[in-house]
Amino acid sequence: MKIYDEKHIKNVVFVGAHNSGKTTLAETMLFEAGLLNRRGTVETKNTVSDYHDIEHERGNSIYATPLHTEWRNFKINIIDTPGLDDFIGEIISSIRVSDTIVTVLNAQYGVEVGTEIIWNYIDKYHKSTIFVINQIDHINAAFEESFNSIKNLVGNNAVKIQYPLVVEGAQCIVDVLKMKMYKFSAEGGKPEKLEIPKDQKLLAKQLNNELIEKAAENDETLMELFFEKGTLNEDEMRIGIKAGMLNQELFPVFCVSALNDMGTGRLMGFIDNVAPAAADLKPEQSTEGKEIVANKEGPTALFVFKTVYQPNLGQITFFKVMRGEVRLNDKLTNSRNDETEVINQLFIMDGKERQPVTKLTVGDLGATLKLKYTETNDTLSSQNDTIEIKPIKFPQPRLKKAISAVSTKDEEKLSETLKKIHSQDPTVVITYSSEAKQLFISCQGDLHLATIDWTLKNIYGVEAQFNKPKIAFRETIQRSSTSNYRHKKQSGGSGQFAEVHLKVEPWFEGIDEPQGFNLRGKEEIDLPWGGKLVFYNCIVGGVIDQRYLPSIMKGVLEVMESGPLVNSYIRDVRVLVFDGKMHAVDSNDISFKIAGAHAFKEAFLNANPKLLEPVLELTVKVPEEMVGNVMTDLQARRSMIQGIESNNNYQILKCLTPEAELYGFSTDLRSLTQGRATFKSTFASYQPVPSNVQKEMVNR
Repeated sequence: MKIYDEKHIKNVVFVGAHNSGKTTLAETMLFEAGLLNRRGTVETKNTVSDYHDIEHERGNSIYATPLHTEWRNFKINIIDTPGLDDFIGEIISSIRVSDTIVTVLNAQYGVEVGTEIIWNYIDKYHKSTIFVINQIDHINAAFEESFNSIKNLVGNNAVKIQYPLVVEGAQCIVDVLKMKMYKFSAEGGKPEKLEIPKDQKLLAKQLNNELIEKAAENDETLMELFFEKGTLNEDEMRIGIKAGMLNQELFPVFCVSALNDMGTGRLMGFIDNVAPAAADLKPEQSTEGKEIVANKEGPTALFVFKTVYQPNLGQITFFKVMRGEVRLNDKLTNSRNDETEVINQLFIMDGKERQPVTKLTVGDLGATLKLKYTETNDTLSSQNDTIEIKPIKFPQPRLKKAISAVSTKDEEKLSETLKKIHSQDPTVVITYSSEAKQLFISCQGDLHLATIDWTLKNIYGVEAQFNKPKIAFRETIQRSSTSNYRHKKQSGGSGQFAEVHLKVEPWFEGIDEPQGFNLRGKEEIDLPWGGKLVFYNCIVGGVIDQRYLPSIMKGVLEVMESGPLVNSYIRDVRVLVFDGKMHAVDSNDISFKIAGAHAFKEAFLNANPKLLEPVLELTVKVPEEMVGNVMTDLQARRSMIQGIESNNNYQILKCLTPEAELYGFSTDLRSLTQGRATFKSTFASYQPVPSNVQKEMVNR
């Protein structure tokens, strides 16, 4: 296969809402370039990019799939992404390695919820973007409304390169960059290139002038030319358009019918001649802040943006060549773990098809098999010049479930399988809670979870069950209390004896030292689960030997690990041991541990015990017109609204919400806002549970 240089490689990612036609557009591009003899369709389940069984079963893209095509001496790498934000990890990683984003819109609907969500990430990464309004030949197509929705999204920097027109029953596209009209037959394919009709010339010239002005704005030399000549030629316009795209100050808008192969060739030509290549982008940054210039003469650096595990192949690692060149049998160092990886196989991937190559140059996308120590977000670089490229930041999970194997014999297999799933998709987070004795899986939503469940069953043969996760409550006290306990056990020979008198009090930062006791020793313990135990020795007259105090404290700690209210950890208590008795023969460590535990438990229950619950700082971004319903839902979840901020057409609600009340919030929020709202949460603090809720929990 021909090796292209960095100026003739274009990496584009197709993004857009569900059913906008991304997969069909990719298929048509491959067909138009002659790489396919026959186009597949989503309905017949034979497209190049949607090749996984689950995608056939569900009828939509779930994985980001790299493909490539060649068009007029350029190589165009395409990544076809899912349209549902449950799979946002696939979308973000693809955006990260792209040179240009192709945002596909359905001409019937324009900018949809999915488009808005994805746009936030495009904007964050400051990526050049082309908007493609698809299905222009549909009976319900509304091109102008779709274009206006783009302007509402990105502002007046959206500029028409094309607009659709029907002439004598034939679908046409007027191109105001080339100032030509393309007329298509009903079968699509190569169009007839014509002059713009007289009744369209005024509009086309007006749009051409707008495009010229926009192109000139982005380059000082072009601006001088424009003032001098009053216009720009096509080549000059291309320079200005590219500069505008790189600055995110110009967003070209195209129109196509991907299904009927209308306009795809022209779109590919624009990607070739105008869209930025890797060589045009700002240098990548290392984690140390060093610039990584896209130079093929430099030391090799590969950035791993995607990992896939296939049972018949093992691990497939997808990467972008950020610097230098990679060849077969190259030895590269993983900067995360300093392990050496050997590139024994080198491929260009087209869906599931692998095309072997001997080398890939800077800017290109490729894949290799069976790397031992490498995962998504890793950097592989020349052994004499190790660097680490800034990793992709994936969004927080929005849905959390407890997961376990249906069959106990599969527990270990489930754990290993979940590690593989996480390595493929970092938006899947696996944690284990020793407190709850539950394995948690966190992901992006119900559909994401259903996909994980399908993968477990059908790929790995593990049947899993999902349950509501237990909440990590805490227990504490609200007043002081005194108790004593005598432990006595006689069973022939030496027995067991210990008597402990102690007082418990609430502890908080800055509290004064206890009064009325002879404080002979103090130990502060930072508890692993948060909070403190402050333990005082107040023994007078040697009624309890000093050597038994650690055993008493051990008994107290055992109770604190499983509180008497709901078996949760106890925190923020101070204990004063002030009296007791011992026996010269029968007293020992175990006796004082038992006595200390019982005395502490009794005192704790008499000290007005209180349950504490984890409260999260919740930030919800909601369209203005939907704020009322969301606030009603939040208040029903015992949320305390801390503030509201405006952000364009959205309101950002900041509130404190008990974690126990957030179960099902992701699903309900999506339902209330048609998927347009987003949220994130972080742990804030532990707060007292309302008395009625505590009573209900204790009485269960």
